[in-house]
Amino acid sequence: MANDPTATARSAAPTTSTSTAPASAAPTAVGPAAPIAVAPTAAAPATPPPASGRLPLLALLALATAVFVTSLTETLPAGVLPAMSADLGVGEAAMGQAVTVYALGTALTAVPLAARTAAWRRKRLLLTSVAGFAAANTVTALSSSYALTMGARFLAGVAAGVAWALLAGYARRIAPPHLQGRAVAVAMTGIPLALSLGVPAGTFLGEAVGWRAAFTAMTVIAVGLLGWIALAVPDLPGGERGGRAPVARTLRVPGVLPVLAVTFTLVLAHTVLYTYVSAYLGHRGLAGSTGLVLLVFGVASLVGIWFTGRHIDRRLRALTLGGTLLVAVAAAVLAVPAGSTALVLTAALLWGLGWGGAPTLLQTAAADAGGAHADTAQTLLVSLWNAAMAAGGVAGGVLLDVLGAGALSWSVLVLLVPAVAIVAGARTHGFPTRG
Repeated sequence: MANDPTATARSAAPTTSTSTAPASAAPTAVGPAAPIAVAPTAAAPATPPPASGRLPLLALLALATAVFVTSLTETLPAGVLPAMSADLGVGEAAMGQAVTVYALGTALTAVPLAARTAAWRRKRLLLTSVAGFAAANTVTALSSSYALTMGARFLAGVAAGVAWALLAGYARRIAPPHLQGRAVAVAMTGIPLALSLGVPAGTFLGEAVGWRAAFTAMTVIAVGLLGWIALAVPDLPGGERGGRAPVARTLRVPGVLPVLAVTFTLVLAHTVLYTYVSAYLGHRGLAGSTGLVLLVFGVASLVGIWFTGRHIDRRLRALTLGGTLLVAVAAAVLAVPAGSTALVLTAALLWGLGWGGAPTLLQTAAADAGGAHADTAQTLLVSLWNAAMAAGGVAGGVLLDVLGAGALSWSVLVLLVPAVAIVAGARTHGFPTRG
């Protein structure tokens, strides 16, 4: 996720609440004239930055762990799908909807819940969200009913909607103005860690002890995180009651639509390929390399977010453009008909480097572009992100059935053309050029 605001511009921009994250999702749409309202960040009382001028790492790592819990709770069913479907007596396709229902909970509730909880103290809201994950994962671990399990997954998605609309803005507000972008990058490390380490570890635990143990472990992590947040994360005020900005007004703010458009197309392109990467590798005769490919992608994502964190406060536009182009190059490499294992691993490396910083970049761009309506812009980004994931899962499935796995990488290239064009063209608003 390309904008190049200076540190001064960032300190002037209101701090916010936010979203993001990957996996595969559920359809929903936010209409441009929707009457839903969300409290703008400008209404929140000012919070002075840390006196030391340094990042509050202990607090930021707690937020990163919350991001980890959010991302891993969403994607864990993919790693233990056969065992879950056999135990609950449904087919794997039906059990796969556990991911879709989770995303549906996020996409449908992020905007209205952000409006209703705008005045809540930030720590109280974060603790409520994490407690929701603990409850949902506990029910999932104990449930013997498919319907109850799906209800718990929806509840987890609702908790995710609250968390994603909060975490990036929280990270920005507890950091010094000139390090706000880096603070978001630290918090967002939970996403690649969940994909590169969490899912494989959960899959191994599920195979060794049973899938219920994997969800029980998620509950234990969430409970420990509650104590960590209570001790290490500073409390912040919410917005004032009644100060609300309609979605339609936010969409008219210059720069918001370009950021949202890039978010949708980039996430859609990524999800089309990521969701069906196993099918793609099988088509290439590399089915046994799926774990290695995902590991390379995950490690490269960590490098990408580290690099983003170091440079985002001065080079947001360049990083967004460069990351999008790296994903496009990776898709082009994967489109080569006779791809070897080494070539596919190279593509996974480029893909991870380009994608790793995307959540941080797009959330920061939305906050900067939204201005006084940054909370609304970020909450819309949460819903749109999940809608793009849902659309990517559906579109990828259609491409796989109709045109075959070889069409997946080409579709990514086609989708990224408008994303690159929008970033390159939004020089004044959205992804402005600043030194």
